[in-house]
Amino acid sequence: MLLYIVKLLILLPLIGALAYASLRFAKHMQGRMVGNQGDRIAKIVESSMLSPGLKIAVIEFHGREILVSASRNGLVALADAPARPRAPLEGASK
Repeated sequence: MLLYIVKLLILLPLIGALAYASLRFAKHMQGRMVGNQGDRIAKIVESSMLSPGLKIAVIEFHGREILVSASRNGLVALADAPARPRAPLEGASK
């Protein structure tokens, strides 16, 4: 019985710490994937999930903003407009 309690006291905080670390790592990686798109030709300006199988996104491509719908069947261009000028991000240093 004592061995069971000792194992529980050791493994329970370890499992909690691993779960916490994996959530922090996932949040960190998500920020890196979306946040810094650099000098890419196509940039995702904004995206929103409409339903489990349907997403809508605004993509900037060669000075144009294209509204697209992404579903399990593929991509469909919905609208096209000139790109709006972007305000510089606060805290961004050059």
